[in-house]
Amino acid sequence: MKKARLIFALTALIAGTMLTKCQSSSGKVEDAQERVNEARGKFAEANQALDQAIKDSIRQFKKESEERINIQEKNIVDLRAKIAKENNEDKVIYEQRLAVMEQQNRDMKKSLAEFNEARKDDWEKFRAKFNHDMEEHGKAFRDFWRKRK
Repeated sequence: MKKARLIFALTALIAGTMLTKCQSSSGKVEDAQERVNEARGKFAEANQALDQAIKDSIRQFKKESEERINIQEKNIVDLRAKIAKENNEDKVIYEQRLAVMEQQNRDMKKSLAEFNEARKDDWEKFRAKFNHDMEEHGKAFRDFWRKRK
C-alpha cells in the first residue's frame, strides 16, 4: 500500500508539473504577440533616434559649410583688392577667374540653403558632392595666382 501511494504521489507530481509547464497555444500566441509589440516599439524608437541623428548631422554640416563659404567670400574680397593693385595684362584673366569663383560660391551657398532635412535619403550623396565641390573650390583659391598654360 505504501508503494502504491508513493507511485500515485509521484504520478500526481509529474502530471502537475507537466500541466503547469505546458501552456496553451493561445498563451503562446499572446506571448509572441507581446514580444512582437515590444520589438516594434524598440524599432520605432531606434528609427526616431536615427532620424534625429541625421537631422543633427545635416544642421551641423550646414553650419560648418556656411562658415567655409563665408571664409571664401572674404577671400574673394581680398583677391579683388589684390587684383585692383595689379597693372599687368593678366589683370583681365584674374578678374574672369574671380568672377567664376564668385559664381561657384553663390551656387554652393544656394544649394546648401535649398537642401532640406526632409530629403534624408539624398543626404549622403549631397554631402559627398558638396564636399567635393568645396574642395575643388578651395584648390581654385590656392591656385589662383598660378599662370595657366
